[in-house]
Amino acid sequence: MKPLFTALKAAVFSLALSGLAGLPTPAMAAVVDTGHVKAELIVSGEAVPGGEVLVALRQTIAKDWHTYWRNPGDAGQATTLDWRLPAGWQAGQIIWPTPKRLPLGTLMNYGYEGEALLPVSITVPADAKPGQRLSLKAEAGFLVCKDICIPEQASLTAEVVVAAGAPKIDAKAAKAISDTLTAAPKLSGLKAVMTRDQGVVKLSVTGTPLAGGNFPDAYFFAFNSTLLDHARPQTIERGPDGLTLTLPAGYGFKTGPAPAVLAGVIDLGSAAYEIEAKAGEPLAGAAGLGAPTATDKAPAAMSLPLAVLFAFLGGLILNLMPCVFPILSMKAAALTSHGGEHSDSRGQGLAFLAGVVTTFLALAGALIAAKAAGAAVGWGFQLQSPPVVAALCLVMLLTALNLSGLFEVGASLQGAAGSSSLAARSGLAGAFFTGVLAVIVAAPCTAPFMAGAIGFALTQGTAAALLIFLFLGLGLAAPFTALAFSPSLTRRLPRPGPWMERLKQALAFPLYGTAAWLAWVFALQAGTNALAFLFASAVAVAFAGWLYGLAQRASLAGGKPRLSLVLALISVAAAGALIYAAAKLPSPTAAPVAEEASELPSEPFSPDRLAALRAEGRPVLINFTAAWCITCQVNDRAALSRPAVADLIKSTNAVYMVGDWTNRDGVIAKALAEQGRAGVPLYLVYGVGGRAPVILPQLLTEGAVIEALEAAAKP
Repeated sequence: MKPLFTALKAAVFSLALSGLAGLPTPAMAAVVDTGHVKAELIVSGEAVPGGEVLVALRQTIAKDWHTYWRNPGDAGQATTLDWRLPAGWQAGQIIWPTPKRLPLGTLMNYGYEGEALLPVSITVPADAKPGQRLSLKAEAGFLVCKDICIPEQASLTAEVVVAAGAPKIDAKAAKAISDTLTAAPKLSGLKAVMTRDQGVVKLSVTGTPLAGGNFPDAYFFAFNSTLLDHARPQTIERGPDGLTLTLPAGYGFKTGPAPAVLAGVIDLGSAAYEIEAKAGEPLAGAAGLGAPTATDKAPAAMSLPLAVLFAFLGGLILNLMPCVFPILSMKAAALTSHGGEHSDSRGQGLAFLAGVVTTFLALAGALIAAKAAGAAVGWGFQLQSPPVVAALCLVMLLTALNLSGLFEVGASLQGAAGSSSLAARSGLAGAFFTGVLAVIVAAPCTAPFMAGAIGFALTQGTAAALLIFLFLGLGLAAPFTALAFSPSLTRRLPRPGPWMERLKQALAFPLYGTAAWLAWVFALQAGTNALAFLFASAVAVAFAGWLYGLAQRASLAGGKPRLSLVLALISVAAAGALIYAAAKLPSPTAAPVAEEASELPSEPFSPDRLAALRAEGRPVLINFTAAWCITCQVNDRAALSRPAVADLIKSTNAVYMVGDWTNRDGVIAKALAEQGRAGVPLYLVYGVGGRAPVILPQLLTEGAVIEALEAAAKP
């Protein structure tokens, strides 16, 4: 690394004197046009005996053509310089600027476009005679490529003068070389460790330049072309002190002895650093905060106050989302049950608020803990578990049976004696329970504003994250709670009467529908064989509810309902055993949720396939969805499953990809996190030319999809 340190010192010296632009040019060089590259040697200034002088190969590359870095990637050849120097003069190694990624079909190459400067430090002998004018010659060889590759050569010469006193500087050349060196990968105190893990290499890097940073565009360029599979994507995970990059292993790791060192350049976008990683355990502080947020997305620029505001607004809008509609029946039943009595209304509102907030914070705490432990989970993780979905299905069924009058919950049996069940109230426990179910079933479908707030929350510390989720819960609960605390509105509610019994029974049917929907989700997750166990559990639960109702009526009549209660408990236990047995059945090999929901021909989402399609220059529409996300299903039918969309995808040679997150999938969780999201739905449209993806609204329209696809197909 000594030549690099020396060159950097020379660059600083050149910058200090670069203002001497009026001095005569001490060196001359001829430009050689090789056909697709104009090549020349430029010299920073006069040479000092016993010192060093900076010389750079400048390549002016034809439009749409490129030359290559020291590791050309999957194909290509690095530029070479074969020096012919005066006696005693010595050339160091090329100081390589950070390259660009140059995808070509299924290949990934590394190199330069436009103009490239490749500096070299030339050591001047101590006995060089002052005032002497000498020629520095080099044979430059480079492969220049577009659709085809052409090897080209140039015989280059530059004259340099040995300084007789203070060296004169070629200000223009010195500045160009110095700017190149300033932007080149730096030596630093970064610590790096590589860890092999099932076909990939985990590269953990820590150090001051990385601490607390975001770096969504971080990328590792290996010096050795055989160690990594360059065409496959690299994924990033943030930590408080650094980054962990997951690198696809190449055949250098798969054949023969494992490499002892992985050396290369980590490019952070704003700066690049040379690192050497030895094998070892992952570095502490290099992971645990999830993927970085994209710089052109709202979460990257979001502050904590803005995230809190977005969370509250997202919670408010969540009341209008299709996911919440089935729960509105329980809210309506709770409101009508108190018949406008203001004191009871307040209790109902506070209990509902407590249920919503408590459940939001509990789910958020579980999610934060799971991600800190390294699990690839996101918002809505509770509905990715078939046993949880089955249990929720049974809870919805029981709640619907309660509204249908099969049994009563929260009613005082003694107080209800001799009176109609119309007087039965759901009570504070019922309102709290309504809030719990509203969050568990409704929250996985993210609303506008809510998605960015949750994505931001999961990149912050625990306290900030819980604060954001708290305001999300307050937003969801605000309309019902505000209504409960409004005397003018609650007084307008009709007084209790026979109509309430009919309303309560009618409101049971949306919950029957929710139970049926959850059974469908369960079948997609666990298979049709498991669905039979769920149906048997539903029969047992319904039987238990009927027995419990018999026990209530027997108690009101002065009887002893012990046998009915015992049988009800046995039925509930049987239902639990059946659900446990269903969970033990083998899962289906696939859950084609979104593919069946949409008429569009689709491919399953894969980062590798996406990279290949983008390299081919094809537009891509990605639908991240789940069976338990009602908003997703509505969007599929209202916008995506339209003939005009299918025709446009076909005419633009676009590809429709589906990321089905019904069951837990770490690949999809990472893809969501890369866009600053933690849940579905998410719709991305990638255009031709390697542009950043366009994120579509969470409530889709056919026109929005068509407009985005048309724009994506334009160069």
